[in-house]
Amino acid sequence: MTIGNVIAGRSGEVWRCHADQTVAEAVEVLAKKRIGALPVEDGDAAVAGIFSERDVLYCLQAHGAAALHMKVRDVMTAPAFTVTPQTTVMEALALMTKRRFRHLPVVEGGRMVGFVSIGDLVKHRIDRIEAEAEAM
Repeated sequence: MTIGNVIAGRSGEVWRCHADQTVAEAVEVLAKKRIGALPVEDGDAAVAGIFSERDVLYCLQAHGAAALHMKVRDVMTAPAFTVTPQTTVMEALALMTKRRFRHLPVVEGGRMVGFVSIGDLVKHRIDRIEAEAEAM
């Protein structure tokens, strides 16, 4: 099973932020959309980095309230590790486990075509195992 199978049929946009936005602006998107991370755009790169809840915590711990006025580019996790639609779910899960992160941009042809979380991949895997068990 591939990442392409996981993102197939998804509708709606992938929420993102720009590297020049403030941390406060990006946090607002995380909170309003009830998500844990945003891919970060900057220039021609498909994904310049990832801005996550963890980045917010580390930044607040280091800079206090002033962190909210900092630019996303100064606190994001970069460079972003990415996968392609052809990457297997198990390869993506192994990468997430080894590198200790929870979100992966899916890039094809130099542009982002999806964004998956570890929760997405675990759910997909469980659904697949349950379907195979029912088929037996």
